[in-house]
Amino acid sequence: MPLLNTITTPYAEAFLQVAESRNEVDEVVSQSKSLLELWNDSSELSNAMASPVLEIETKKAFIEKIFSKDLTPSFLNLLKLLADRQRIGLLDSVLIRFLELYREQRNIALATVTSATALNDNQQDEILKTVQSVAGTDNLELNLKVDPTLIGGFIVNVGSKVIDASLSGQVRRLGLELSKVN
Repeated sequence: MPLLNTITTPYAEAFLQVAESRNEVDEVVSQSKSLLELWNDSSELSNAMASPVLEIETKKAFIEKIFSKDLTPSFLNLLKLLADRQRIGLLDSVLIRFLELYREQRNIALATVTSATALNDNQQDEILKTVQSVAGTDNLELNLKVDPTLIGGFIVNVGSKVIDASLSGQVRRLGLELSKVN
């Protein structure tokens, strides 16, 4: 087990157990995804919380003030515990591990779909059907990303399986085929 998982797994497992005991797993999963997005989009927030310069009590007061209306009490307790133990800088890793454990427990496959442009609902539904057949499960969570460098099409990652239906992938494969011709 990698060192980071050794640190994050106990927090993630305990958080999942608390959420289950309080019947708030779905709510906490949704909140985790939102907070992860905020954490990744706001380097000011993540850097400030990880900073050793800010005192623990200041971080906890900030957590209470900013998140008390949006997060469950158990989620706030997790954030304060991480601050107390000077692990709040690992919040993203703890939440990622929490979501991994949640998916494992419920046999949910995570599919990352990277497309050249944002997908509309019909496109998402069609890709979902295709990915469900590839993944071999109906329990599937889509993680949608946009990467204009794909030119067109999409790339799907489900575990170790990759479906590359992008124009840039087709150009790359065509280039490889042409390089083999003598």
